[in-house]
Amino acid sequence: MIFKAVGDGRPYPEHGRTRTRDWVDVPPRQVRLDELVTTKRTLDLDQLLAEDSTFYGDLFAHVVEFEGTLYLEDGLHRAVRAALQQRPVLHARVLTIR
Repeated sequence: MIFKAVGDGRPYPEHGRTRTRDWVDVPPRQVRLDELVTTKRTLDLDQLLAEDSTFYGDLFAHVVEFEGTLYLEDGLHRAVRAALQQRPVLHARVLTIR
């Protein structure tokens, strides 16, 4: 399996970071794909295959760490691309919620 689990929704409290620019103060780091739980069950194939899918928005995926679990909030297409390229890690901004 690519991910630790496939979820549907965000099981963590609201963190208030709704826009891409709200995440710029969170430093990126590498995250293993097999440690991530997705918050979306579906992926738009157009988004996955688009050449400029990372042109608009953040270059890094957004991950929320809550109660020891890493939830992939934004960037599912980046994570799937990494898996297809046989890369086990993804660069992501990881926000820890306590």
